[in-house]
Amino acid sequence: MSITPVPRVAIIVVAAGSGARLGAGSPKAFVGIDEHTVLRHALRGVFQAAPAQVVVVAPEGREGEAETEAVEAAGSRRDLVSVVAGGATRQASVAAGLAAVWPDVETVLVHDAARALAPGAVFDRVVAAVDETGWGVVPVLPVVDTIKRVDGSRVAAGVDRDTLAAAQTPQGFPRAALVAAYAAARAEHTDDAALFAAAGHPVDVVDGDSRAFKITTPADLERARGLVAPNAAPASAGIDRRPRAPRVGVGTDVHAFAGEGVLWLAGLPWPGEPALAGHSDGDAVAHAIVDALLSAAGLGDIGTHFGTDHPEYAGAHADVFLVRTRELLGAAGWAVGNVSVQVQANRPRFSARRADAEAALSAALGGAPVSVSATTTDGLGFTGAGDGVAAFAVALVLPA
Repeated sequence: MSITPVPRVAIIVVAAGSGARLGAGSPKAFVGIDEHTVLRHALRGVFQAAPAQVVVVAPEGREGEAETEAVEAAGSRRDLVSVVAGGATRQASVAAGLAAVWPDVETVLVHDAARALAPGAVFDRVVAAVDETGWGVVPVLPVVDTIKRVDGSRVAAGVDRDTLAAAQTPQGFPRAALVAAYAAARAEHTDDAALFAAAGHPVDVVDGDSRAFKITTPADLERARGLVAPNAAPASAGIDRRPRAPRVGVGTDVHAFAGEGVLWLAGLPWPGEPALAGHSDGDAVAHAIVDALLSAAGLGDIGTHFGTDHPEYAGAHADVFLVRTRELLGAAGWAVGNVSVQVQANRPRFSARRADAEAALSAALGGAPVSVSATTTDGLGFTGAGDGVAAFAVALVLPA
């Protein structure tokens, strides 16, 4: 019988929260995403990573359920799993997990079970960075929304988002330094990186993953369910959605000049131009790109994910649609290769702002190249009559 080598890495999975904001009537870790719980999905990512000791911190009294989930998720690695009861605060729960880490472990990762869809590659990336730097390491994503500092109901100032990042888990640390930082902590911190930094240690960053969002509200839970459900987006007939080879998709969208406010097109505002009508901002260019990407990946169409039955997208702009589409592709194992889109309209004139449009669309797609061309139809059709805008997109997606 083979014996699993003692690993030098431990992953503490914090699953002791009550989940009050989720309003599910039970601890968040035991709420179902599909036929499996939040905890089970979180452990799936943990066991996708390189072998490590896994310590699950469960709500007091629910250790048996947590152990069942962990053992089933672990498979052949079940001898690497243990379960301990959490404390009254997240910090106390992590401390309980640290106390259960084996003596030979050199590096400790702390992961929130609420980030249930974090893939194994993020764990490996964090471990590699801790090994390289000897510091704390946090996976982050760039902040894509415009950030405002507010005072009551008024905007006080804008915030430079280029200096901001959204922190995720797993967060990794040299084991001895983390234990010492916890022993010295006299205040509650928002995450382990803040506690580690407060003890005087440097913290580095690595790329996070859009799938590692935190399930906090009912809307977050529905988002997770949509990503993991096998029939969340009906595949086109004959399309095998498993990533194999690059695929190409096409998309088209049209909107009439009948909206209110400022025209939004290709991710840009166009002051002085008539607005397009639509459930969101009517950005036909962005919507055609979304359809092309979803079509290429066999994930349905824009109506499936952003239709009028999704009120959260009312008035949303291109970056919201494209970032979310990139998340859907990533969860299905795809990455955006490049996109080409043609605009057919008499107005606005794209020549002076083509580069800005391409940059805005590319940024929302994580840097994937986007090319934009524009043409008129010599007075033919509704675009030629000046009644609206049409856009046609072709997209390439690649196995992630």
